[in-house]
Amino acid sequence: MNTEKIVNHIVNWLKTYAKKAKVNGFVIGISGGIDSAVTSTLCAETGLDVLCIEMPIHQAESHVSRAQEHISALKERYPNVNAIKVDLTPVFEEFKTEVSLNGKQSIVDMTLANTRARLRMTTLYYHAGLLGLLVAGTGNKVEDFGIGFYTKYGDGGVDLSPIADLVKSEVYDIGQFLNVPISIMNAAPSDGLFGDARSDEDQIGASYPELEWAMKMVDAGKSSDDFEGREKIVFDIYMRFNTSNKHKMVPIPICVIPDDLKSTL
Repeated sequence: MNTEKIVNHIVNWLKTYAKKAKVNGFVIGISGGIDSAVTSTLCAETGLDVLCIEMPIHQAESHVSRAQEHISALKERYPNVNAIKVDLTPVFEEFKTEVSLNGKQSIVDMTLANTRARLRMTTLYYHAGLLGLLVAGTGNKVEDFGIGFYTKYGDGGVDLSPIADLVKSEVYDIGQFLNVPISIMNAAPSDGLFGDARSDEDQIGASYPELEWAMKMVDAGKSSDDFEGREKIVFDIYMRFNTSNKHKMVPIPICVIPDDLKSTL
């Protein structure tokens, strides 16, 4: 792909969208991962105001250090970038005291992980409203439209998605072009929602290159019966996530009331 032209296209798209929306710039949650690093750098390239927010909740130290390294580098390169840290750990712990934690532990853990993402979304929108900014999403194409690997109304709650038409390998290409810190380029992708360093691959059971392959196979009209061995396993993983998370990728269902039921005649 023509990386430089794609970068220019996204930056111009961001500037045009912000101008039409009559806002001052963008707010972005910085996780220490490649997607938020690339997205924040693209936003910084617009010259508009960019607010990077760290939002740790029992965060793994490796994630924290990478996020801070990226923010420091970004602020050195772009005078339009500012950053703050909002420690949501006390908020999260207080929330846990007010809700039931009874139930199967794996389900409780997943629900609490999604709660972390939604607390962060609320924080981003608070600052967006305060400063006249748009919340920039950091999801890539595989996550957003392939396996739905994000939290509904959490990291999926955004105003615009600059990299959602790029698969993970393309995001890495752009990251290299934009001089994203090596520590982030080399780190295993992770959603950081469990307070440890588990990777996305640990959770999904397949790597992003494998998932990109499966996405291409689905687009080519292939089915599970066309593969065997590891390819079949990966294809089935992709389809399982795609099917179970379809509700995240389609418009909210609306119960349409027939006109004859609304009529007063």
